[in-house]
Amino acid sequence: MLLGTAVVGVVIGVLPGITADDGWAVLTVAILVGLLGAALRPALVRVLSAIGWPGVVLGWLVAQSLLVYLALWLTPGVHVAGFWPAFWASWLGAVLMSIGLWVITAGQPGVATRHLLRVNRHFRRSVPPTDIPGVLFIQVDGLSAPLARWAIHAGNLPTLGRWLSTGSHTLTEWHAQLPATTPASQAGLLHGASDQVPAFRWYEKSTGRLVVTNQPADSALVESRCSDGRGLLAEGGVSVSNVFSGDAPTSLLTMSTVPAKQNGPARYLSAYLLDPFGLTRSLVLTVGEIVKELYQARRQRLRQVIPRMHRDWRYVLLRGATNVLLRHLNLAVLAEQMMRGAPVVFCDFVDYDEIAHHAGPARPESLAALEGIDGVLATLEEVAAAAPRPYHLVVLSDHGQSQGATFEQRYGVRLDELIRRLTAAGGVAVPEENEQKGRAKVLRAGLSRDTPRYDEVPGRPAGEEIVVAAGGNLALVYFARVPGRVPLEEIEERYPALLAGLTGHPGIGWVMVRSRADGPIVLGRGGRRRLSDDHVEGLDPLLGFGPRAADDLRRHDGLANTGDLLINSLFDPVSQEVAAFEELIGCHGGMGGAQSRPMLIHPRTLTVPAELIGADAVHRVLVGWLERVGCRKSADLIREG
Repeated sequence: MLLGTAVVGVVIGVLPGITADDGWAVLTVAILVGLLGAALRPALVRVLSAIGWPGVVLGWLVAQSLLVYLALWLTPGVHVAGFWPAFWASWLGAVLMSIGLWVITAGQPGVATRHLLRVNRHFRRSVPPTDIPGVLFIQVDGLSAPLARWAIHAGNLPTLGRWLSTGSHTLTEWHAQLPATTPASQAGLLHGASDQVPAFRWYEKSTGRLVVTNQPADSALVESRCSDGRGLLAEGGVSVSNVFSGDAPTSLLTMSTVPAKQNGPARYLSAYLLDPFGLTRSLVLTVGEIVKELYQARRQRLRQVIPRMHRDWRYVLLRGATNVLLRHLNLAVLAEQMMRGAPVVFCDFVDYDEIAHHAGPARPESLAALEGIDGVLATLEEVAAAAPRPYHLVVLSDHGQSQGATFEQRYGVRLDELIRRLTAAGGVAVPEENEQKGRAKVLRAGLSRDTPRYDEVPGRPAGEEIVVAAGGNLALVYFARVPGRVPLEEIEERYPALLAGLTGHPGIGWVMVRSRADGPIVLGRGGRRRLSDDHVEGLDPLLGFGPRAADDLRRHDGLANTGDLLINSLFDPVSQEVAAFEELIGCHGGMGGAQSRPMLIHPRTLTVPAELIGADAVHRVLVGWLERVGCRKSADLIREG
């Protein structure tokens, strides 16, 4: 209250159009703003969230201003010359309040914890306590196990470091099978069905449809293939900011459930932005994040850091949204669900992955994003202590990232252009939308009223001879006009220069193709490997790609909708660099480096097998944990029932 009164006094003192007769009038305004907000915000949230995006924007821009104007107008001894002075007063007050809170708390999470407990106090009072533990899964998107260990030892992740050093938790590395990307890993983690996702994007010859998993309709289509109704979150769970829902009854900001037109995301976002605490923090910290990005990008250019990429204005704004707005919104949603006593919650934080794509996975700005997520974990730990049930906190990642100058930066040509030259094909289709554009769609599509369902979206025929679908340093190539899997012998007959040209290029590590005679074969510059019996002629093209490379490719060869060709970029085992086929210097999706080495940080009491190969194996472990702690029925009990 003292800070609020001081802020109101400063605002009235510096802005024209508002005056106060004495200090008691200033104090009254501060009290009225708080009381009016508590009384009117719930109704405003319901009204504005019903409108969707326009309501959210309207709420952020003017709702707090209307409350301030009403408080000024009602207070005896205060004189305000219309709405606009009150509008500017609300925004100036928001900035000053955020700065004041930061100075008072030194940026520590305690003030956020107290606020979250206060706004959720009605749940704390109404939800009956229970001794049955719940489980909170926090996914740190894109964080590899080697980098996590390094950041913990360096002191960048004090919360996780404390958990590990005190022995409450332990860190386990697991292997992400090809493709090492969020949709494939989440299909496995949440549904045990990673085999339904051959890449971040792919082409389906049977329907002529290009599937891009950051499109709401496409992610809903994929989940319909993954779901058996018994996903990780099926029994009362909550999905927050994921690609797939895990069959959760409550799904918020989750890509696959956007077409269901749920009202939840708009309500949460409206409530968050109409809250002065949420508004002020988002306002100041978003601007700070944008300024920080501009400075860091310029510093990379001046210091001639290599590799680096151009970070345009769209990424600048997206970084502010993911690292501030979405992170804080996720935290607010998680705190409410914990106060409601949800048995299991799974939330994906994309902050680090977003920056690492553009700056590099181990660069200072990327590590700073990890520190921010570590701060979120500290707050969640405090919130969990006040929840109506005890919670096990589990932190995991879906994949890692590998770094390197992109294919185009190195060779001045894109992969699709190289294929066009080698085939003389008249039409080569290239899906342009990358992973980052989907991040912005989570909020926008989640609040839209006209997002189509997957069965309302017609097939999108490429109409081209060749489709190149790249994700990170992995590309799937389809000969779209030829039905079924096109064998090596037919490819060599149709395009005699293609395979030799690809394997002879210095930016290509290997190419997998299926032969009529020998089954799947991996081709490289100096040799080939037959996957049916691992017979190698010449130099093994998988040398240096890890001991599980052949197994991963055998598995991928059997996936539905895999490419006629599977192309992986170079991997330098000395520099640990790859060459992404997208314009991202931190990438994942293929083989090489730490991108296939995610981590799982879990309580020591929840054990894991000696080896975890693939997201489906991790899914089985997570389901077993839920059954063990008592917040999920075992499959045997369900069959008996």
